[in-house]
Amino acid sequence: MKKKACKILALGFLLWSGAAAAQSNKVISVKTKVTTAKIAPTMWGVFFEDINLGADGGIYAELVKNRSFEFFKPLMGWTVNGSQVKEGDMLILNRKAENTSNPRYLRATARNAGKGSVGLLNEGFRGMGIRKGLRYDFSVMYKQQHPGLTLHIQLLNSSGGVIGDTVLVPEYQDTMWHKQHVSFTALETEPKAKMQLWLEGNGVIDLDIISLFPSNTWKNRPGGMRADMVQLLADMKPGFIRFPGGCIVEGFDLSQRYQWKKTIGPLEERQLIINRWNFEFAHRPTPDYFQTFGLGFFEYFQLAEDIGAEPLPILNCGMACQFNSAELVPLNELYPYIQDALDLIEFANGDATSKWGKVRAEMGHPSPFHLKLLGVGNENWGPQYVERLKLFTNAIKAKYPDIKLVNSSGTDPDGERFDYLNNELRNMHADIIDEHYYRSPQWFLQNAQRYDHYPRNGSKIFAGEYAAQSDKTVSINNKNNWYTALSEAAFMTGLERNADVVNMASYAPLFAHTDGWQWTPDLIWVDNLRSYGTPNYYVQQLFSLNKGTAVVPVKMDNAVIAGQDSLYASACIDEKNNELIIKLVNVANKQQSYTIALEDAKPAALQASVTVLQSDERNSVNSFEQPQSVYPRESVIKIPGKKIPLDVAPYSFTIVKVKL
Repeated sequence: MKKKACKILALGFLLWSGAAAAQSNKVISVKTKVTTAKIAPTMWGVFFEDINLGADGGIYAELVKNRSFEFFKPLMGWTVNGSQVKEGDMLILNRKAENTSNPRYLRATARNAGKGSVGLLNEGFRGMGIRKGLRYDFSVMYKQQHPGLTLHIQLLNSSGGVIGDTVLVPEYQDTMWHKQHVSFTALETEPKAKMQLWLEGNGVIDLDIISLFPSNTWKNRPGGMRADMVQLLADMKPGFIRFPGGCIVEGFDLSQRYQWKKTIGPLEERQLIINRWNFEFAHRPTPDYFQTFGLGFFEYFQLAEDIGAEPLPILNCGMACQFNSAELVPLNELYPYIQDALDLIEFANGDATSKWGKVRAEMGHPSPFHLKLLGVGNENWGPQYVERLKLFTNAIKAKYPDIKLVNSSGTDPDGERFDYLNNELRNMHADIIDEHYYRSPQWFLQNAQRYDHYPRNGSKIFAGEYAAQSDKTVSINNKNNWYTALSEAAFMTGLERNADVVNMASYAPLFAHTDGWQWTPDLIWVDNLRSYGTPNYYVQQLFSLNKGTAVVPVKMDNAVIAGQDSLYASACIDEKNNELIIKLVNVANKQQSYTIALEDAKPAALQASVTVLQSDERNSVNSFEQPQSVYPRESVIKIPGKKIPLDVAPYSFTIVKVKL
């Protein structure tokens, strides 16, 4: 028995040990019948921003880059090739007067061309991830006045070999635009494939929105999202999903701000703009980073519904990024921005006979999305934000008094900007104040009691963006190592303990493409075919999956456990399952022994379930090769009665669940 116990301890499990209990004089007391706060269903959520190729090239499963030729360089991502191509055979035309949303298209000319003589090659987003045996769906918008051309579609591996191909013969010959589809199956798996198009025959054809999607999208929706990435979100069971950001809400200037109305409706009517992360960091330039809005507000709402999360859209408040242009809309010209907010609520919640509810219904969702939360502004600050926010708040509350508004407290969790906004927002009786903190692991450990002394009434807190930085903010050397995740877990025990103050929390950023990131650390890393959760991901997931419904006191030496003995703790009960959930974070480099004393209840069972996330090395990370290097492990411990002896592994996050 002792050999078996030592073996399991080496794997980071907690064990019941009579000897350990006898030696331990450290008592953790829990009161199960005294609730100090209700835990909001939205407590633990996810924050999505189109950064690090999070949308195009990421969760949006489109494989063709610059499919509509709307990038600043119209042929970026494309290479004209073929033995018979002459100057002028591939032209970009602009029909801006008749189509401002999607003005450019390609006019291709072939003169008795054979396959391989006139073509276009698309490189994809850092290549195209192709899986053997999977169906791929190609589509194109075209206009051809006379018959005579056939389009050959090929997938090429990294050596140029064909690993899947098909043929499309245009069905229509007139002056109208038509959309046509064709599908084929890949013969090999290739992470860095390219797509080759060849024209065969004689004639002229106009091409636009040249698209290729895998068939295994989330819920098998045509033109949908990468299933593995969405599954990682669904596995968290988040209480909310915030979208579309983040700094892209603001834009470098107001012309580049996110405008939700331009992201809905048919794809050909969604107007591309540059992504601000295209040029934000000189040390990580991404000149091919744009937003096609194939993933738009309708899809975001649909995603929230799919994974059972409350949607939390964030809208521009009439202010561009204050770090960049600091451009403002004059107060007397702010009405269109406010109307956008009112229209969004109608789009989400209006019946199918309303103006914007009808648009939603026509997109395939007749029933409302039941929007309850709305953010006004992102990381904005100063009097100029407050005066604009007041106009938004008055208009929205007058028409939709039940909508809870999320307001910015700026970029930092302290300082002059924060103090000013915190005071102003509380005087306004703000519903929810959005606090952000990108800080060192030490900051997170030292601030586990941040909310212990916040006002218990009035404005609630949204811990809207946070991540421990292993190096420093905006450093390319930041890692998602175990110590950053452990420090976040310690801090989150303080968030949970103060659930009457903190109603929402989310790590940020969410996704990063290993070949196209601008910011690190990030919760989930992907390449063209694979994805994995970081240690930070599993911390977030474990809090979310073990949320409970009400907070109960957990103390040591009659004090909240927030760093003494290098231990951090919170406890809650799940009233639906009649279960006590205790979270313990040990940031010490040694195993520690405790006795958990249930002061007012006797366990209903003789054993408890234990989940441990642990590594002996603080610098441990997950990777594509070892995605479960730091991963939750489950076990069972015996419980002799109201006193439960526990050995807590070094550098560990532990969850103990006891039936009451």
